[in-house]
Formats: sequence, C-alpha cells, structure tokens
Amino acid sequence: MIGKLKGTIDEIGEDHCVVDVHGVGYVAYCSARTLSALGGAGEAAVLFIETYVREDMIRLYGFHTALEREWFRLLQNNVQGVGAKVALAVLSTLSPSDLANAIALRDISMVARAPGVGKKVAERIVTELKNKAPAFAGEATGTIGLKQELGEGVAPAPVSDAVSALTNLGYSRDIAANAVAAAMKSAGEDADSAKLIRLGLKELAR
Repeated sequence: MIGKLKGTIDEIGEDHCVVDVHGVGYVAYCSARTLSALGGAGEAAVLFIETYVREDMIRLYGFHTALEREWFRLLQNNVQGVGAKVALAVLSTLSPSDLANAIALRDISMVARAPGVGKKVAERIVTELKNKAPAFAGEATGTIGLKQELGEGVAPAPVSDAVSALTNLGYSRDIAANAVAAAMKSAGEDADSAKLIRLGLKELAR
C-alpha cells in the first residue's frame, strides 16, 4: 500500500499528475487545489497518497497535505452518495478549513458550489459531518466551536447579534464569526453585543 510519494513532477494533466520516483512514474489523481500547488515538470514534489485497489485496477489519489487526504476519506466513508469523484470536486473547491467552517455554519450553498455536488448531497455532507468537523478543521480549529453554535442557532444572543451586525456591514459570515471569536477572547464571554461589534471591527481593521 502506497501512502506517500516523494520525487519529481514528470507531467501535470487536467485531473492528475505523474510523479517520477527513481525512474518509476506514478499516476496520482488529484484535486485542482493540489495540482495548483505543485510546481512544473522537473520540480520536486511530495504527495500524500490514498491507494484504491479494485479487481480491475489500482488507482492512486494524491494530496498536498495529510489533512486534505483525511477529508477525502471522511467524505467517502461517512456520507452516502459521495465517492472519489465527488470528494475530489469538493476538495477542489474548498480547502479543509473552509470545508470545516461551511459544515460548522451549516452553509449548504457553499458546499454545493463544488461541481457535481447538488443541494441534496451538500446537505448530507453538512449533516453527516457536523460532529466530525472540529477534529479535521486544521487552522480553523480555534473558532469552529463558535461557528457550530451559530449554525445550530444556540450561540448566546450577544454573539449571534454581533455576527449578524458584521454580516450586515458586508462581511461574510465566516469572516464575521472569526472576528467575533477573536473579540470574545479579549472581552470575555459575558461581553454585550456592542462591545463584541466594536472589538470585532478592530480585528477586521488589522
């Protein structure tokens, strides 16, 4: 079982790349995000690999980070109707942290932006993975809990009011939630919405 490839890029195609490892070319199917992170032909590359073995084929899927590979596994193993193709489409559109944020906020439309992912599949992804997102949030781990509360409608009123106010000013819900989460660290959980909005705006102005 191949878990990692380290070599040089021989070729980059529309949905795959060929990595030369000591003279042997391995074809790895990748998300658009991973392919864009690779250099050109002849440049060094490291890919985290998921190996699929079937009766009629062996296929390698390559990822720029181990976290992206974990999401690839998570999507297929936990969401009905999601196979390798759909999982790659989702990861081509959203980074692991963006996907975790979308799930925490129950932002079905964001997940549905991925090619071939309709509203029903996006809703299943959000529903089935809501309890698993925090463990696979990557750099978004620090604010994922607050975003889940917002998504479930159980966040304290001052917090949800502050996020709503920042959203009304034109910021995305994700950015607003990040700002309010940062504001809470300095203001404390008992701060009123006015203070959270003020401190949130300061965070956004940095």
